[in-house]
Order: sequence, then structure tokens, then C-alpha cells
Amino acid sequence: MRIVTNADFDGVVCAVLLYEALGVQKSVKWVKPHEIQRGLVKIHKGDIIANLPYDERCDLWFDHHFSNRIDVPFHGVFKVAPSAAGVIFEYYNERFYRDYSELVKAADKIDSADLTLDEVLHPEKYAFLLLSMTTSSSDEPDLSYWNLLVDLFRKFEIQQVLQDRRIKKHCSAAVEQNEKYKDVLKENTRLEKHVSITDFRAFDAPPSGNRFLVYALFPESVVDIRIRYERQNKEEVVIQVGHSIINRSCKVNIGLMLADFGGGGHRGVGSCHIPRYKADKYILKILNILLKNEN
Repeated sequence: MRIVTNADFDGVVCAVLLYEALGVQKSVKWVKPHEIQRGLVKIHKGDIIANLPYDERCDLWFDHHFSNRIDVPFHGVFKVAPSAAGVIFEYYNERFYRDYSELVKAADKIDSADLTLDEVLHPEKYAFLLLSMTTSSSDEPDLSYWNLLVDLFRKFEIQQVLQDRRIKKHCSAAVEQNEKYKDVLKENTRLEKHVSITDFRAFDAPPSGNRFLVYALFPESVVDIRIRYERQNKEEVVIQVGHSIINRSCKVNIGLMLADFGGGGHRGVGSCHIPRYKADKYILKILNILLKNEN
């Protein structure tokens, strides 16, 4: 039995809950959604997939992404919800020895981007939010760090987790990174009517930082398109699209839209990976859909 999940904060919390509820002994397999979609991950009998698209080879599947819904029988739970962790927590709520309600509430809030302007501008004031910024699936793989977070959250509350030397180091780096990211966003984002477009293809290593900050810097925008090369392969472009959490006027279902481009996600946020030679054509198509801003 093995947990297969996404390397983001929701995925970390999913792993914490599944370890506790099912007594899993093996290490977590951390993967990206498009790796499941393309069949690049070997799924074995007994595997539990969480916070990722479905693979028929798994034994259990838990997810909440609108675009990942399926109409074939499976074991587990699919439910459109703020987080996959919340789906698992509800399903196994009688099996937990520790009280994970605060942790799951944080996963719900962060994964659904239910944030205030102050949280967006000053994440360092909010423990769970800051910690979530150290677990980005767009970063280079850091398996030992993600596994450390899972291990700590199985034992301690958030304030104790933050006292760990390595956690402190990552959080301090995230605060510093966010300050630099603000200037990078301003220099590499343009507005087309109500759509902001952040293009990081000029960078060898795409900048990372507070993913919500663009909405505060460009309040006229109702939706952002962020474009970058896949870190390990410049022949592939990653397009990430998200509703503004400041100006909530975007009507487009992002996950459903991006499913047509080989990706997916939630109603308010999603991504797709496309070949470099198709990038400009696809970006223009996505932009035109967002400019129309229709349901």
C-alpha cells in the first residue's frame, strides 16, 4: 500500500491523513497531475491516489478537482470540495487519533484561495499560509522536505512544526523570495482588459513566490494567465490560470476550459502542459476565452 499524491500543501495534508487512517508504511510517491494524465507514473495494486487525476490501476482514489470527475465505478470518494484533504477527513473521520480539524481547515482555505487581502499581502503573519508557500509543486523536487512535513504534522501542532530548524529555514527563504517576487511580477506582467498575463519564459529558472500576489498588484484583473517553461524541459510550456481572489468577476470555469487543452483543475484555478511549438496558439485561444468572460 502506497500513497500517491501531489506535492503541494493539500497533498501533504492528504498524506498525513491517509498514513493515520490506513496505517500506511511505505514512503509517499510525490507526482504532478500531468504525469498521471500522461501515464508517466507506474501505479501498483494497493496504491492510494489522492489530490490527482484517477488511474484505473489504483485501489483507492480521493479527489476534489472539477475536471477530474469520472463516470466509472471506483473505490474511494470524489467530491467537488475546497480540498482533497477535506474529502479524506470526512470519509475517515472516525479513524484519527489526533485532532486534525485545524490542519484540514487550513488546507480547505489555502487550496480554495479563500484569503483576505491582508493574507495575500502579508502571508508571513499567517502560519499555515506561509508554510504552504514552501510546498510548491512547481519547485524542484524536494522529497525529504515534503516527507519531513508529513512526519511533523502527524506528531505536532502548527506552532511546534514551525520550530523545526529546517522548517524555519524554508519559511525564512519564502519570506525573502516573496519580496523579490513582487518586483519580478510587476516587470513581467501585462494587462489585456480584465486579464493579466504573467510570462516567465525569459527565465532559465522560472521565478516562484506568493501565487496570490498578482491579484493584489493588478486589481483590475479578474483572472491571471501565468506562462513558464517546464523546469526540466524547455520544449514544454506550463500554462497556469487562476481567478482573482480580489476581483471575483471571472465567469469562466478554468478547470473545464483547460481540460480542452490537456490539463484541468478547479472552477477557479488550473493548469496544462503543452508542447512549446503550440504554446502561442494555445495561449491566444485561452486568452480569447477569458476576454469573453462567459459561463
